[in-house]
Amino acid sequence: MFRIGNIEINRYPLILAPMEDVTDLSFRYICKQYGVDLMYTEFIASEALIRNVDKTIKKMGIKDFERPVGIQIYGHDVEHMVEAAKIAREHNPDLIDINCGCPVKKIATRGDGAGLLRTPDLMVEIVKKVVQAVPDMPVTVKTRLGWDEDSKIIVDLAERLQDCGIKALTIHGRTRMQLYKGDADWTLIGKVKNNPRITIPIIGNGDIDSPQKAKQMIDNYGVDAIMIGRAAIGCPWIFKSIREYLETGVNPKEPSIKERVELTKLQLETSMQYKGDRRGILEMRRHYSQYFKALPDFKDYRIKLVTEDDKQVIFSILDEINDKYGSIF
Repeated sequence: MFRIGNIEINRYPLILAPMEDVTDLSFRYICKQYGVDLMYTEFIASEALIRNVDKTIKKMGIKDFERPVGIQIYGHDVEHMVEAAKIAREHNPDLIDINCGCPVKKIATRGDGAGLLRTPDLMVEIVKKVVQAVPDMPVTVKTRLGWDEDSKIIVDLAERLQDCGIKALTIHGRTRMQLYKGDADWTLIGKVKNNPRITIPIIGNGDIDSPQKAKQMIDNYGVDAIMIGRAAIGCPWIFKSIREYLETGVNPKEPSIKERVELTKLQLETSMQYKGDRRGILEMRRHYSQYFKALPDFKDYRIKLVTEDDKQVIFSILDEINDKYGSIF
C-alpha cells in the first residue's frame, strides 16, 4: 500500500512529473488513459499566484478524472510561498508539492527551484512554514541530489525535510549543475530510501525511459514509487508498458502508427475542449513531432501540422501519415 496523506494506491505507483508547457490538462488526460497513478499540474510560480495572474490561475484547473492530482508551487520567499500554498489549496488538489529541483537557469539562479539547494536552511524553513499553513493538506517535496558534485546534501537534507512534516519526497538523481546531462545517479536515492531514519515514501526520478529500466531501479534501490518526466513526452503509453512489464515480465509492444494517429487526434480534441479551439490548436503543436519522432522523412508533415489552424485539415494530414507509414511501422 502506497500512501501520501489520505491518498492510497493499491499497486506499485507510477507518477507523471510536472513539466512546464507539457503536463497541461489535455496531456494529463492522455496519460490517465494509460494508467498513470498520480499526476501534477504544470508548476506554479508563487509570485504569479499571489498576484492573481490569469494564466497561472488557469494552470490549476483540476478535473475529477485526473485524481489524485497535486499542484506544484515554487519560489524562495517564505511568506509568498505560504500564501501561494493557501491559494493553491483553495483549488482543491489532493496534495501540494514544493519544487526544489527545477534546474532551469532563469529559475535556479534567482534562488527558486534547485536554487534552494544552495540555501538548504531557507529550503527547510519554506517547507516547514508551508506544512504549517495547510495542516489538512499533504505537502510533498521534489528536489535533486545537491547543487553540484561537491555538495550532494540529499541524505542529510531528506531527514530535515521529513522532520518538517512532509508526506513524501521525490529525488531526481542529478545535481542542479548537471541539468539533464549524463546519467542519473540512483545510489544516493537508494541511500535515502534505506536510511532507517526515513519513514516517508521516497519516489525515484531520472532516466526511467523503458519498462526494463523501471524494474531495474525498483529492484536495485527499493524506492516506493517512480516518477517519469521527459520519457513520457511523445510516449504517454510508457506507464501502461511499465505496468505490463512489472506484472508479467513480458516486453510490451509499441503502439502502431494508426494508434498514435488516433491518440494525437484525441489529445487535439481534448486540448480544444479545455482551452478553446484557437489556443487548443496552438498549444498542441509542441506535441506532434514527439508522437512521430522515429519516422523518417517526417519534416514536411511536421511543418504542415504546426502551421495548420483547421482541425479537420489537421486530421486529414494525420490520416495521410497513417496511410504512408502505417503499413511499415
